[in-house]
Amino acid sequence: MKRIVLILLLSFIYQFSFSQNENFERKTQKGFTKLDFLSIDMPITNVPNEKNMELTGIHYNLMVNDWFYGGLGIYGAVSGDRGGFFTLGVNAGVKKIFGNNFYVDTGFHFGGGGGASAPDGGGAFILPHFNLGYEFDNFSINTGWSYVNFFDGGEIKGNQFNIAVEIPLNFDYSDYKNSEQDYDFKTLNNSGWDIFSKRTSLMFHQNNLKIKGRTQQSGGSKYNGETIRLAGFELASYFSNNWFGFVKVDGAFDGIKAGYMDVFLGAGYLYSFNKNRTNLLAKFGLGAGGGGGIDTKGGFLIYPDISIEQKIFDDIFFAINTGFVMSPNADVFTQSYGFGIKYYVERNGTKSINNNFTSGKFKGLEIITKHDIYFDADRDTNTKEDMHQISLQVNFDLNKNLFIAGQTSFANFGDAGAYAEGIVGLGVKTNPLFNEKSTLFFQALAGAAGGGGISTGEGLIIKPSAGINYKLNNKLNLRTSGGYVKAKGGSLSSFFLNFGISYNISILKLNK
Repeated sequence: MKRIVLILLLSFIYQFSFSQNENFERKTQKGFTKLDFLSIDMPITNVPNEKNMELTGIHYNLMVNDWFYGGLGIYGAVSGDRGGFFTLGVNAGVKKIFGNNFYVDTGFHFGGGGGASAPDGGGAFILPHFNLGYEFDNFSINTGWSYVNFFDGGEIKGNQFNIAVEIPLNFDYSDYKNSEQDYDFKTLNNSGWDIFSKRTSLMFHQNNLKIKGRTQQSGGSKYNGETIRLAGFELASYFSNNWFGFVKVDGAFDGIKAGYMDVFLGAGYLYSFNKNRTNLLAKFGLGAGGGGGIDTKGGFLIYPDISIEQKIFDDIFFAINTGFVMSPNADVFTQSYGFGIKYYVERNGTKSINNNFTSGKFKGLEIITKHDIYFDADRDTNTKEDMHQISLQVNFDLNKNLFIAGQTSFANFGDAGAYAEGIVGLGVKTNPLFNEKSTLFFQALAGAAGGGGISTGEGLIIKPSAGINYKLNNKLNLRTSGGYVKAKGGSLSSFFLNFGISYNISILKLNK
C-alpha cells in the first residue's frame, strides 16, 4: 500500500517538473472543487444493526495536464451514529472526455482519520473510485463505484455507490521566487495583470460553544451548561462586493475532554459602513461535527451567525460574533460566541470598482502535505506507542523571512485513528542557501488536539519544530523537519519527525 502511494507521489512530482517562465507574468492553474457523498455499511462485529455511516467530502484538485489531477480532501460524517468522524487525505486520478460532454473519472484517495468510537484502527484508509460523469456549462455531476478500506487494523471496509458535484475553480498566480517584489500598475498591466481583482479574507478566531441542550457523553454523564472553547480559522472568498462563500474549521482545546471538531461550508453577506472601517456580516453554514463526548448523532450541523468587524489598521480587522451551532432536530443546541483577527487581501488584478490601488506586491503561499511520526506517543491507558499522521499545512509569507502557518493533521497508523490536530502559529526562515536550493526554517505552532486515546487532556498542545526545504523546481519543494509536541493538560510529550512536499506560488496583493 505504501508503495502505491509513493508511485502516485512521484508521478505528481514528475508531471509538475516542466520548465517555468522566469518573469512575473500572470499564469493560470486549472482546478476544480468536488463535493461528494457516500454511504458506508458499518461492520456488524462492532454494533449490531448499526445504521450506515454517511460521509460527505470537500476536495480541491489541480489539473496537472489535460487528463491527470491531484489534490487534497476532507471527509466528515453527516448521518448515522458516528458524528465526529473526520478524515484527511490526498487525491490522484484521471478524467477523460469520451464524447458529448460525458467523461470517465477514475481515481484514488489515501488518507487517515476516524473518531466517534468507530472501528477505524490506526486510521489509514484507501478509497478508490470509478465514476461516469456529465459536464454542464458551469458544473458537472458524476456517480459510480467506490471501495473503502481502513486497512491498518480497522474493520470498516466495503463497496458503495458515490455521487459527486464538481465546480471548475481556477486561480491565477506567479512563481514563488517573485514573492515580496513590488511593482507599479504600469509594469503589472504590461504582464497581463490588468484584470478585476478578487477579495479574500482569512480569520484566526477563538470561539465558545455554550451548551444549552443535553448531550450524552460516554460513560453515562451528560453535558448541560458547560462552555467548550475552540480555536480555528475561517477562509472566505468574495463573489461580489457583498456576497461571499466560506470554509470554517474549529477544534476544542478547553472545557471538555479533547476531541470535539467541526467543519462548515457556507455563504454570507457583508454590509460595510463608516467609510468601510466597520463591517456587519450575516453567515449561514452547513457542516459536520462531534467528538469529545458531544453526541451529535449522525454529525450533521447548521451554523447561523452574525458578526461585526472594526478596522484596526490597513487590511486587519478585529471581529466579534454570536450565533448558534445546532443539529436540525435540536439534539445539539449551543450558543456560539467569540472573537477573531481577520486579514483582507485584494488580489490578482489591478482593476477595482470601489478602491484605488497604485501598486502590487507578490506574497508567497506554501501548501504542504506531509507525514508525521510521533515517537512513543502517550496514551490515556498509560502506555506508549509510535503514532503516524497525515498533515496539511498552509504558510502565508508576511515578508521574506517571516510567515504565519495553519496546520491540520489526522492519525493514520499507530492505533489512534480518531486523533486529530488543528494548530496555528508563526515561523521564520532563512534566505535561500547552498546554490539557492535550500531554506532552513523554524516554526512554533499551538492549538487544539485530541481523540484516539492520545493523552492531550482538554486538548491544548504546543508544537515547535525546525527543518529544511529543498527546491525541486519553481513550484515544488521537498521538506523535512523535526521537533517536539507537548500537551498542556495531558501526558503527551514526544519528539517527532516529518517529511513531505510543498507546492509554492505567489499571489498579487494590491496596495493603495
